[in-house]
Amino acid sequence: MERFTKNRLFVWLVYLILGLISLYLLLLLKPIIVHIYGFLKAVLTPFLIAMIVSYVLNPVVNLLNERKMPRTMAVLLIYAVFCASLTVVLINTIPMFLEQLQELNEHMPDLTIRAQNLVNDLNNTSFLPESIRSGINNSIYKLEKKASDAIFDFVNNIGAMINVIFIAFIIPFLAFYIMKDFNVFERTVLTYVPKTHRNHAVRLIKDIDNALGSYIRGQFLVCLIVGVLAYLGYWMIGMPYPLLLASVVAVTNIIPYLGPFFGAAPALIMASTISMKMVLMVVIVNTACQILESNVVSPQVVGRTLHIHPLSIIFALLVGGELAGMVGMILAVPIFAALKVVLQHMFAYYVRRKTI
Repeated sequence: MERFTKNRLFVWLVYLILGLISLYLLLLLKPIIVHIYGFLKAVLTPFLIAMIVSYVLNPVVNLLNERKMPRTMAVLLIYAVFCASLTVVLINTIPMFLEQLQELNEHMPDLTIRAQNLVNDLNNTSFLPESIRSGINNSIYKLEKKASDAIFDFVNNIGAMINVIFIAFIIPFLAFYIMKDFNVFERTVLTYVPKTHRNHAVRLIKDIDNALGSYIRGQFLVCLIVGVLAYLGYWMIGMPYPLLLASVVAVTNIIPYLGPFFGAAPALIMASTISMKMVLMVVIVNTACQILESNVVSPQVVGRTLHIHPLSIIFALLVGGELAGMVGMILAVPIFAALKVVLQHMFAYYVRRKTI
């Protein structure tokens, strides 16, 4: 028996079998896990958003607190500045949003006709096989049906709308109390860590903060800058609804690698109903924005990288997208980076224990 336990191939085979058995048991428990996941997602979503907001703003609170300002006053001051800035932005942007939404609603039949003509022209071309044309038509039909069903469900589901409003209303209060007692939470968590491991826990928290701090805080600013650049580019080329389309570019830019494609897709679809020249101009604008973002904006704003291989990032994006859709893709990279730091500390601790 001892001969088998010392055989590395045998040990890895046992681990593989145990892993497969665990996966099989998880598949059997999938309905229960799905219900638990749905419940936790509904309950913990506002807390998670509030924690992200608090993490972004906490360095400013700490800076003011070091200048002898009480944390409560520092948080209230940040809230006042933020609310004033947000009010100024909303006063100037909401009328533009509403105007462009109204124009989009009025021109939707015309855009639909143009899109249908474009599809008809595509179907009439002889170089495309019938199977490809049929697939394009089916994909467009399914996309339209999903979009209409999603809009219909959201508008007619009063409970969902009230829940969204409630979450948006409660997040500032949660963020306020988290920022106000941020240091208290840290000390409380450390009290549950055994004294022999507290130094390791403090180092772990600092390493996670170093890995994520500049990335998370910088990404918000990068997305804002890229959104402004896209808006200016769309406005200069005469693209309809530049503010709406640039907002999509800004939000999706937070997703590494895949974000620029998601952000450019609505503008390309809209441009295809106008002319091929407009499609080319949209491609040029988005390419220029991404070149500036990659070579100028991100290095200056974010500074350091997460030191994660691109294949690992793509894997994390796929897992996050499967678990939580677009939100999962946005949070996938920071969570993966934090888990990487935790695993590095666990491995280092295991190696130290083994050498002692």
